[in-house]
Amino acid sequence: MPKKVIAIIPARGGSKGIPKKNIVDFCGRPLLAWSIQQAKQATLVDEVYVSTDSEEIGAVAKSYGAEVIVRPPAISGDTASSEDALVHALAYLKEKGLPDCEYVVFLQATSPLRESVDIDNAIRTITKEKADSLFSGADIGDFYIWAKRDGKLCSVNYDSTDRKRRQEYGEQFVENGSIYVFKPEVLSTYHNRLGGRIAISLMEFWKSSEVDDDESLEFCKTLFTIKGLATK
Repeated sequence: MPKKVIAIIPARGGSKGIPKKNIVDFCGRPLLAWSIQQAKQATLVDEVYVSTDSEEIGAVAKSYGAEVIVRPPAISGDTASSEDALVHALAYLKEKGLPDCEYVVFLQATSPLRESVDIDNAIRTITKEKADSLFSGADIGDFYIWAKRDGKLCSVNYDSTDRKRRQEYGEQFVENGSIYVFKPEVLSTYHNRLGGRIAISLMEFWKSSEVDDDESLEFCKTLFTIKGLATK
């Protein structure tokens, strides 16, 4: 197993879809709290950090046992990427003289439908496959995806003019946005969470839902409760 693994959860204060989305009530706790708990309960994660520009979010993070990294305003707006927050977090930890980590686990607070075992499985997978980066995903089976190109609908992952039997398409995966694991050098080289040799860690398809608006918030709450995650 890797020498040291840290988890970083970016959680900025601004949100257009749901005000204070990262700390909205979710099954009795702030939404962010569940990701912190899942990371802390993962046996292969050594330290958990929350990167935020919000004092309120920072207070919530500390109350649930995470260390807080204060994110500067320049990388906290609507156009700032998660990669910006991750780069800043690793630079901050280096400035503090903390030992280098072998892997970084990046969790999105808006993807609460995960378990600590999913995080451990992701770390074990990237280690076993000797990969540089990893994303969590699900097998989508025989989903047929279309996109609009130049105003025209086009089939993306199959040929609509030569439709084959489901068994002939092979495995197809969706990146569910819940868990990413990468070596720090991947981020510094590509300024991207994914790079080098990429692996996938599979999760159940129902865990792919995330909180974006009021409707998805209620949907995720229902799944979270039905699947028994609120009691873990």
